[in-house]
Amino acid sequence: MSIQTVHGEMSRRSFLASAAAGVALLGAGMAGLGGCSSKTANTATLALPELPYKDNALEPYISRKTIGFHHGKHHRAYVDKTLELIQGESLAGMPLKDIVQKTSGFPDMAAIFNNAAQVWNHDFYWKSLTPGGGGKPAGDLARRLDAGFGSYENFHKELTNAAMSQFGNGWAWLVLEGDRLKVVKTSNADTPFVHGQTPLLTIDVWEHAYYLDYQNRRADYVKSVIDHLLNWKFAESNLPTA
Repeated sequence: MSIQTVHGEMSRRSFLASAAAGVALLGAGMAGLGGCSSKTANTATLALPELPYKDNALEPYISRKTIGFHHGKHHRAYVDKTLELIQGESLAGMPLKDIVQKTSGFPDMAAIFNNAAQVWNHDFYWKSLTPGGGGKPAGDLARRLDAGFGSYENFHKELTNAAMSQFGNGWAWLVLEGDRLKVVKTSNADTPFVHGQTPLLTIDVWEHAYYLDYQNRRADYVKSVIDHLLNWKFAESNLPTA
């Protein structure tokens, strides 16, 4: 074998070795971006959700200013705090609903539950509202309301009463329990699905949901939501399919 051939073979081997090393380094670098990151990336999936409508779409019943503070500040703060609390924990990377379920009822995890459940509740609340909504639903939901409450008017009274009688901060819900519809209320961050109920709609009765628009007139806010904003299509989408 000639000197030129030997040098050529060595050069080829050196090139292949260098290329392999480069690929390994690139792979390590990508793993660093994605893998220490697999937790980071998964955790990052917990983020402030987009509103399902423009921030002025619920006017005149809920103002753009209220939406800006409620969604842009309160809801965002719950997201940020949840991310902070689960960093480095086994909960990081889990779906939000699983985080809520796994922390419910454990006093040492109350801070995580309270913030994660508030993220979930708020996302559900935004979807429970829609421009041009409210009033009596039709079809299967109308029949279920009649079966569960006797009439839409009785349902309206029960939901109003739940929203008005919730002392302090909390939520009023339309839920499915077994095969019947019920109205329930929860305090602070509590949420029906951790109690085996299926949420269909909710009304946020924390003061930050209505105070800029209605001050202490919670009743006016609740009536506006029920009569003009409840999203019955969303409620129907939450019913289990046969």
